[in-house]
Amino acid sequence: MRVLTRATMCAAVAALSIACGQGSATSGTQAQTDLTREPAAATDKPAGADKKEAAGGKMSDAPQWREVVLPAGTTLPVALDTSVGSDTSRVEDRVTAHITKAIVVEGVTALPEGSSVSGVVTDATRAGKVSGTSRVAVRFHSLTPAQTDERYDIATSTVARSGPSEKKKDAVKIAAPAAGGAIVGGIVGGKKGAVIGGAAGGGAGTAVVMSQRGEDVRLGRGAALTLRLTEAVTIRVKT
Repeated sequence: MRVLTRATMCAAVAALSIACGQGSATSGTQAQTDLTREPAAATDKPAGADKKEAAGGKMSDAPQWREVVLPAGTTLPVALDTSVGSDTSRVEDRVTAHITKAIVVEGVTALPEGSSVSGVVTDATRAGKVSGTSRVAVRFHSLTPAQTDERYDIATSTVARSGPSEKKKDAVKIAAPAAGGAIVGGIVGGKKGAVIGGAAGGGAGTAVVMSQRGEDVRLGRGAALTLRLTEAVTIRVKT
């Protein structure tokens, strides 16, 4: 009996040792697996991260703006898109033009070529029949940079053009008939006739001048003008 009991105990101890060894091996393998596995927190993105990244991408793609100041005194070379004339225009008629050369400020193109300006006719005067010259004047008050819908109020000096003076032509027209009258009067009635004839000739010359106006001044489409800002204006520019 003692021999059987001792043998049974030995067998039980051996079985327990084998079971413990297998359990330890399994635990070690599981522990090693857990160590090699990366933590879920390290690979998983926080909730909403994708949306934030997408929003950030959209923000970076959106155009950036900066403000550029065109100081008073800046000149703008333009070409007329609307023809004007002392005989064809009326005060307050609308006038448009476009910039023919880009305006660059500190290395930034503030106004691209083709930017438009608009304004009105401020004077349209025809030459008088006796004296005076024709005159047409325009002033611009708004600006729209090319490739944008931005519109800016501007203040510019008036640009005016006058027709040729008629004084020399008037003198010739009056003098020629007067000389002719003096010659005819001298032949017919001597010295006294010459005086009377000269007065009559002068009257005829004056009548010729009064019946004709001086030359009108016109500026057609494409006419080059230079505008000058009288006040500073701030332009928003894409960068």
